[in-house]
Amino acid sequence: MLTSAPEMKPLLTLENVSAGYGRINVLEGISLTVGQGEIVALLGPNGAGKSTLLKAVSGLIARKGRMVFDGEDISTATPGDAVRRGLVHVVEGHRVFTQQSVHDNLLLAGYGLARGEIAARVEEALSFFPEIAAKRADRASTLSGGQQQMLAVAQGLVRRPRLLMLDEPSAGLSPVLVDRVLAAAAQLRAAGTSVLLVEQLIEKALAVADRVYALARGGIALEASAKESGLAERLEEAYFGKGAHAPMA
Repeated sequence: MLTSAPEMKPLLTLENVSAGYGRINVLEGISLTVGQGEIVALLGPNGAGKSTLLKAVSGLIARKGRMVFDGEDISTATPGDAVRRGLVHVVEGHRVFTQQSVHDNLLLAGYGLARGEIAARVEEALSFFPEIAAKRADRASTLSGGQQQMLAVAQGLVRRPRLLMLDEPSAGLSPVLVDRVLAAAAQLRAAGTSVLLVEQLIEKALAVADRVYALARGGIALEASAKESGLAERLEEAYFGKGAHAPMA
């Protein structure tokens, strides 16, 4: 099993984490790390628990086990605690305020920040997505699905996260817009931000990621370098079991 390179300082560490909904346990015994300035792709078939894992990390659902972020135990942290520490979760589904302007959506994302700081952070977030910067006065309801996804990511960037967790940012987007959103993730890495990326488009995820974890049946089935040769075959086996020949998405 591969691990982060020795010089890669862990930013997020999960040890034996379990989580679910009510009496239904979705995840069991999850252990993984995300290094500082690293993109980690979290892959797996539908129902494997990828979104559940992000919700557990950000405090949106109950969980057990140990979670450490930048040396601090966040095992019982609330979503607000997580954001204040620099851990931002962009949930699946273009969650924006459709009746508010692009600019107002970003101002709302900066709620609680010093007034003199918000304007600079909004402009910084918009710099990643010129397409929506040009529509800053328009209602979010007038944006395309891809532009709404860009706005959702930009909302996360207003918080200047140390770790940005993206849950299927490509959902419903054209290939061109998928590339734009993932290019923003690469820019963030270059600036020192870590990214934990849940994605169904395996080839695109691997193209931008440093390492990959595969979830299957509620547990970690594989950990590898994203550049490892023969990785597609290993992922197929991790998803479906030895000897499977189902096509990869």
